[in-house]
Amino acid sequence: MISLRLCYLLLTLTFFLLFTQTYSEDGRKSYIVYMGDCHKGVESTESLHISMVQNILGSKFPADTLLHSYKKSFNGFVAKLTEEAAVRMAGLDGVVSVFPNKKNELHTTRSWDFIGLSQSVERTSTESDIIIGVIDSGIWPESDSFNDQGFGPPPKKWKGSCHNFTCNNKIIGAKYFNMRDSYEKDDFISPRDADGHGTHCASTAAGNSVKSTSFFGLASGTARGGVPSARIAVYKPCWSSGCEDADILQAYDEAIEDGVDIISISLGPSEVVHNSYFNDTFAIGSFHAMKKGILTSTSAGNKGPELYTISKNAPWSLSVAASTIDRKFFTSVQLGDGTVYQGVSVNTFDLKNESYPFIYGRNAPNISGGYNSSISRYQNLILLSSNNFTITLSEFQYFILTLSLHRLCLENSLDENLVKGKIVLCDGFQGPSSLGLVSGAAGILLRSSVPKDVAFIYALPAVVIGLVDGAIIQSYINLSSNPTATIFKSNELKDSLAPYIVSFSSRGPNAITPNILKPDLAAPGVNILAAWSPVSPVSDVKGDTRIADYNILSGTSMACPHATAAAVYVKSFHPDWSPAAIKSALMTTATPMSALLNPEAEFAYGAGQINPMKALNPGLVYDANESDYVNFLCGQGYDTKKLRTITNDHSSCTQPKNGMVWDLNLPSFALSMSTSTPFSHTFHRTVTNVGTNTSTYKARITAPPSLLKFKVEPDVISFSSVGQKKSFTLVIEGTLNAEIVSSSLIWDDGTFQVRSPIVVFTA
Repeated sequence: MISLRLCYLLLTLTFFLLFTQTYSEDGRKSYIVYMGDCHKGVESTESLHISMVQNILGSKFPADTLLHSYKKSFNGFVAKLTEEAAVRMAGLDGVVSVFPNKKNELHTTRSWDFIGLSQSVERTSTESDIIIGVIDSGIWPESDSFNDQGFGPPPKKWKGSCHNFTCNNKIIGAKYFNMRDSYEKDDFISPRDADGHGTHCASTAAGNSVKSTSFFGLASGTARGGVPSARIAVYKPCWSSGCEDADILQAYDEAIEDGVDIISISLGPSEVVHNSYFNDTFAIGSFHAMKKGILTSTSAGNKGPELYTISKNAPWSLSVAASTIDRKFFTSVQLGDGTVYQGVSVNTFDLKNESYPFIYGRNAPNISGGYNSSISRYQNLILLSSNNFTITLSEFQYFILTLSLHRLCLENSLDENLVKGKIVLCDGFQGPSSLGLVSGAAGILLRSSVPKDVAFIYALPAVVIGLVDGAIIQSYINLSSNPTATIFKSNELKDSLAPYIVSFSSRGPNAITPNILKPDLAAPGVNILAAWSPVSPVSDVKGDTRIADYNILSGTSMACPHATAAAVYVKSFHPDWSPAAIKSALMTTATPMSALLNPEAEFAYGAGQINPMKALNPGLVYDANESDYVNFLCGQGYDTKKLRTITNDHSSCTQPKNGMVWDLNLPSFALSMSTSTPFSHTFHRTVTNVGTNTSTYKARITAPPSLLKFKVEPDVISFSSVGQKKSFTLVIEGTLNAEIVSSSLIWDDGTFQVRSPIVVFTA
């Protein structure tokens, strides 16, 4: 085992390689200067931004300094600055925050039936008037999922347009953003999708029903979005090099101004970050969307299963975790002695039962390329960390600390003369893009301890197996004079434990405001079949020649558009509901999930698995508007001056106890406490009747045995009309004797059960 000192040196080198590459040669890098809401009646926004740059840099600043001005939905600009100039810029009047322009990463047939939204559900004509703004890698317009047959013209309210792209009555808007004007050879300089991710997400949310689809025979059926009559507007800030904050903010700016009804964004930081709300691109964009009545549905992130890995923490957006559906893919491998072992992958290759020579990867290092059985893994890690910005600290620590235990097969690390035409056993998990085509191998077995809850598509026959099976298989290779093996095409089996939260889904608690529960809820995000860009390799590996119109992906990126569509479905029946009311309806009707399958409990799944049909009629909603969030921000330390800059109104933080987090009218309750210290905390909430005119609800607490007491006052509330509001308090007191105590508050009138999760936990 290598020393901790070497680990530290390697980590230091990694961060140096990762972060120095964002600077230009003159020491400048691009910063976003956020200035709150647009201020009408002042000098030209762009002129104001120029004068601010002159204030910091002088009148003769470089021509490439001011990169972009935001001036439609919020105020701000992007500029190339040194770190010292950025600090001085942050001190100017009217500036809310200054933060680096970071890169972000891209984070269905059966899934809609699994959550109860069948093809035959009741729909309204209003669904066709709802516009989903998809901020992603673009869209493939020729896909059958986006055919506009049967669609009328766009809604009259629509103000968007199409740039270097031919729209139709399904895709009614399409724009792209690349502030650096820097492209790679595979990029389409248009909203067209070269990656496939944006196409997949858009069709999951609002794709047409397309019969007889599959991924080379797997996951066959009718591919459809949750709201197939809805319109799509595409905003593309993502390119081969990633998705920059500045371009994402411009996408928000345009989408809000164009008049979308909901924003769906399956992007996120390439590492776990916990920025304050107005130093966070996603929080800023979704805040200004909320001000215009637009709900933002966003992916929770793929950095799990560790706690505190969620970066989407703003209370005004909907953060969605990824759950499994009851379809799982398994792949079998048969050795030359006839024994069969089962692992996971999505393998479409058919080796026709032919056996291939079988070799252990450690015995075939690419020595001429600088690799050998003892040091090649070390060299590959340094290469990986310098070229792949998306590696996380926890992943790298895991790689380093297992350095002497595993032998990885990365692309080009094996001797082609030794592995070509053979199946190779490799130690440690590798994703498809890292594995590549593996020097011409006929197939790969990856033995690893990683959870087997998600299946990947590789560019060659491949399967991920467990450590125990892997050890037995290695013994077979070592003891056999002529070891052989074959890998079979994948099969589909029913996962009777579903739904549960997949291991990669980012977990709470909320590191910015621990007393706000995140994620909000869960939706299907594993093994989802949806539309794809046929120019993009299905495995994300260049050289993979398979062409597909539909592909199977997993990620919170896939969960997000499920929640987006559910929100649109609710909005189509309740077009006047606020973003908070729609979010409340989705959360309070979610299906409870099992802490036995996910010990992180609410920090894994929030309120539970989304249930679009129940969300249509939640009975009660916890509503909130801009002023409620402003009061909350007061309690987060924002003063009156800064808030007025953000909101462009007369917001004030002068009221006593203004903005206590426990008073924000959310449909969930979270309380962070230290153990063994007695406490008593009171939450204030208001519910709005959206059920029947006359109703009486009784409060019920479901909680495990603990040292905590819960009291609701009043515990009975009656309504005489729809729209009537009633307030109550929830008092939690006692001593916390566990790391997490999960419970629920249910308001029940005999027809509706309005459930809110309660979680009390140690900080």
